Amino acid sequence: MKKAILVFVVTGLVIASAAFWFLSSPESVRNDPFELLHFGVILVVVLFALFFGYKRLTSARRGEPVEDELTKKVMQRTAAYSYYISLYFWVFLLFIKDRITLDQEQLLGTGILGMAIIFAIVWLILNFRGVRNE
Repeated sequence: MKKAILVFVVTGLVIASAAFWFLSSPESVRNDPFELLHFGVILVVVLFALFFGYKRLTSARRGEPVEDELTKKVMQRTAAYSYYISLYFWVFLLFIKDRITLDQEQLLGTGILGMAIIFAIVWLILNFRGVRNE
């Protein structure tokens, strides 16, 4: 139960800091499509975290264990697959870095947000498709 509440606290902090960042930035940054894309990705990751926290909270209220064997196996597979895919994502970012003009900070931020999106997509696929026995 405490872990589920912690997810909501961290999500609230991320929302507050992202809103502060977006509202305190100059008008030129707010109208930049690349920065708007970053803000949108942050919102998608926050929505994923809220869904994850809601699932944990409802299972804790029903008296179910928060993490059973299947949940642990799905998270382990998700971490493995998303790490593998993220390596290729970073190679792709380094490949296109020379072809477009990006600041170092934008490239790093795009990479980190891309890794979060990759993790969320892989988790959704494995969670709804299931994990095969090997």
